[in-house]
Amino acid sequence: MNSQRTNRLPSWLSRKMGQPSKLHEMKNILRSRNLHTVCESARCPNIGECFSKPTATFMILGDVCTRGCGFCSVEKTAAPLVVDANEPRSIAITAKELGLKHVVITSVTRDDLYDGGATQFALTIQAIRDTIPSISIEVLTPDFKGDKDSLNIVLNTRPDIFNHNIETVPSLYKKVRPQADYRQSLMVLEMAKNMSHAAVTKSGLMVGLGETRDEVQSVLKDLVAAGCDAVTIGQYLRPSTKNLKVKEYIPLDVFKEYESFGRKIGLKYVYSGPFVRSSYNAEMLTAS
Repeated sequence: MNSQRTNRLPSWLSRKMGQPSKLHEMKNILRSRNLHTVCESARCPNIGECFSKPTATFMILGDVCTRGCGFCSVEKTAAPLVVDANEPRSIAITAKELGLKHVVITSVTRDDLYDGGATQFALTIQAIRDTIPSISIEVLTPDFKGDKDSLNIVLNTRPDIFNHNIETVPSLYKKVRPQADYRQSLMVLEMAKNMSHAAVTKSGLMVGLGETRDEVQSVLKDLVAAGCDAVTIGQYLRPSTKNLKVKEYIPLDVFKEYESFGRKIGLKYVYSGPFVRSSYNAEMLTAS
């Protein structure tokens, strides 16, 4: 693959930070209610732009994960964390205060909970709908260890978009997602489509970790076979020195190739580019 050397950041990976005042205002609101966003915890490069709109992807169930994926900067621990009963209502109030029309709810992985945190997803969705009836809601869930009952708890609240990220190609799972299973993630997406035909099913993957173009195309085919409607493809950027190194910076034309290929094989929506992230401009999906 024609790639860039990883010791020099390509020109197309420069990013404006947005309005500092809006960034601080959003952070102050979140901290005042003890809320977390994946934008902050995952050190997303789009945080300045998204917080300036303002938009945010709320991360429920705390900011400490029970898994340790190689790409993720969210803190890992095996110790159980207390579930905040006030969190759903706090998120709903915050979403209304910010005037949000579309909200994304995600979480750390909670293997310590009997339902993987599915009930908290459901309570949060219901609280938001009770507070803002016209809002559209996307969930970005963990794999729930493939448990159908947990998945059903979330889907029974009828989110507009169900998202579960495949993250990378199968050959890199042991390094990138050592506690996850590629086939299980595909199964979760397939179950979601079968259990809730009305919801848009969505997934995302990172590139630049050492995968080949053929491997990426194979993943896209698998996602189509699983009933996936939408896919996001973005450049992996190392969030800290504790995380996996970037193997290559993918050229813009390759991102365009992936987008074209995905649409050709039947995906309804494909968003592919260096700064594309699972929740970036997520509201455009419901508007399209």
